[in-house]
Amino acid sequence: MSDSLNQPVDGKTIVLGLQHTFVMFGATVLVPILTGLDVGVTLFAAGIGTWLFHILTKFKVPVFLGSSFAFLPPIFAVTAAHGGDLAYATGAIAVAGIVYVIVSIIFSFVSHEWLKRILPAHVTGPIIILIGLILAPVAISNANGANSPAVVEAIGTNGAWLIAVLSFAAAVVVKVGFERMGWRFASQLPVLLALVFGYIISAIAGIVDFTAVREAAWFGLPNFTAPKFSATAMAMTVPIAIVTVVEHFGDIIAIGNVVKRDFLEEPGINRTLLGDGLATTLSALLGGPANTTYSENTGAIALTGVSNPWVMRIAAIFAILLSLIPKFTALIGTIPGPVIGGISILLFGMISSIGVRNMLDARIDLDNPRLLIIVAAILVVGLGGATFAVGETFSIAGLGLAALVGIVLNLLINFRSFREEA
Repeated sequence: MSDSLNQPVDGKTIVLGLQHTFVMFGATVLVPILTGLDVGVTLFAAGIGTWLFHILTKFKVPVFLGSSFAFLPPIFAVTAAHGGDLAYATGAIAVAGIVYVIVSIIFSFVSHEWLKRILPAHVTGPIIILIGLILAPVAISNANGANSPAVVEAIGTNGAWLIAVLSFAAAVVVKVGFERMGWRFASQLPVLLALVFGYIISAIAGIVDFTAVREAAWFGLPNFTAPKFSATAMAMTVPIAIVTVVEHFGDIIAIGNVVKRDFLEEPGINRTLLGDGLATTLSALLGGPANTTYSENTGAIALTGVSNPWVMRIAAIFAILLSLIPKFTALIGTIPGPVIGGISILLFGMISSIGVRNMLDARIDLDNPRLLIIVAAILVVGLGGATFAVGETFSIAGLGLAALVGIVLNLLINFRSFREEA
């Protein structure tokens, strides 16, 4: 794992950063496309937010902050309740980011030893596995063309799958084949080269639409908008921050396991929460969505073996530049869904595999029925669609609910050993 924090920025590092820009782009711009928020503002806020995060975490954590999907339901609800005015949704998101800051202050008084007791490997491992598995349907929906009806209409579902499989195969060949041939740097670019290959195949198949590229301007400032605030909007949105804080733990533990570092201890979960929260608030104040640490980029690090944090900061610079060049933004937006889906199968699977490795490295004894119960509950709750709701303003589901169930079960079932260690 190439993880030196002092590696110089050279041409190779810039290319690796560009690769991470492609990795995050599809999901990051999908949120504004679904909600009506400005794509340029979203990219600009993601780039600035990522740099803010790196500054606050002492430049040690190799993550990229992109658009959060967790806040989609409240964005839709708040916008509908306020006559279609998105400014009230961004105002509520800005306040939700402050919740991260408050939680970060609380965790600055919690010792690392207590965190490890609350989040042992038999809890964190299944949570990391869930991160990849929960994203798996997104990869398949892209691969089979479900998210690209125009592609299916042109070449059918089997054609979409063929492009996805070829893109997947290209990434495998680049990573495994080039590595065996001794082409080390080329083997670190499986995502970028597979995207280029898949794009060429798609263009030959006639499923790349360049209309948006032709119509886009070469230069343009993002459409920054000021937020508006209302108690109703905040009541709908702020509780979601509780869920995303729990998910933040899973993401930070996941990237730590990939690069073999304990980021809960250094720079500390309080700093990562602070960076995530302030990046979210900043994005919302500019008129963008909430930000979150991106599992897609974590998967890319696991695949490439390059964890130099500079590649993420370079990706952030590219995101800022793209926000100012609509034509290039439109060009990247023409990458067909099956190409992204084929590569995502590999990236998301890598994340789940890391969770398995986490438990193996910790020598978790699954013959122990207490540990097996905790792992089983986390996986089923996370994948089964369970939801816990309080009234109409707060609900928790998916990864957030599974993590809470795992933490509580671990404290209850292993209370005696937990108390003795304390």
